Amino acid sequence: MGLEGRTVLVTGAGRGMGRGIALAVAEAGAAVAVGDLDLATVEETARLVEAAGGRALALALDVTDGASIDAAVTRTVEALGGLDGWVNNAGLLRMAPALEATVEDWEAHSRVNVAGVFACCQAAARRMIAQGVEGAIVNIASNAGKVGYPNMAAYNASKAAVINLTRSLAAEWAPRRINVNAVCPGGVQTPMLAAVAEWITARQGGDAAQLLGQMVPAQLGRHVQPIEVGRVVAFLLSPHAAIIRGQAINVDGGDTPY
Repeated sequence: MGLEGRTVLVTGAGRGMGRGIALAVAEAGAAVAVGDLDLATVEETARLVEAAGGRALALALDVTDGASIDAAVTRTVEALGGLDGWVNNAGLLRMAPALEATVEDWEAHSRVNVAGVFACCQAAARRMIAQGVEGAIVNIASNAGKVGYPNMAAYNASKAAVINLTRSLAAEWAPRRINVNAVCPGGVQTPMLAAVAEWITARQGGDAAQLLGQMVPAQLGRHVQPIEVGRVVAFLLSPHAAIIRGQAINVDGGDTPY
């Protein structure tokens, strides 16, 4: 996959999609730093990476805190020897009908899903430029940023912002030898998707487990697995993806054809 000898940091890597991405990046040959608010969860991710033969570093990381981001960069460079790739996976989802959503909910999505992503992109790019390496950043957006699902207006808007931010940074940082792309997952078997099913059935009736089982891409006929998203991310971090720039690539089993 072309990640041998490289170091990648993955945010929000304590569970779900972030853990799958970390495992896939390590599978592709990279040393991986895994960050999350909950250190215990990324310590478990690191153990799984190492059990599979990879090299990992667990970090407490708050993407809304600049000092925390800078400390994660410094620790990664000290422990793993550099920084070549960055994956912005940390994110927030609070379900609410648009007529009931609060300003605080909107600001929370913007703070974590947009400002946090931008701050991490800045920190990663500054380090990569200082090292003089050809770097890569992958932002985890969502097909929600293209489709616009009900009861998720703030989340939808924040992921649409990530898509546009990705385009902007890709164009601006190309002369700096930093490639920036996004992926747009959907129907991934994660705790976040389970929480969506629980929210819906709590208000509309039905069985959450049954609804979750139905929330699969029609063409695929099953849930997307986190490591499957991770393998696409690993490719985008590699030199093989040099001709893919500023894209928002759907990884949702065919649900979103645009």
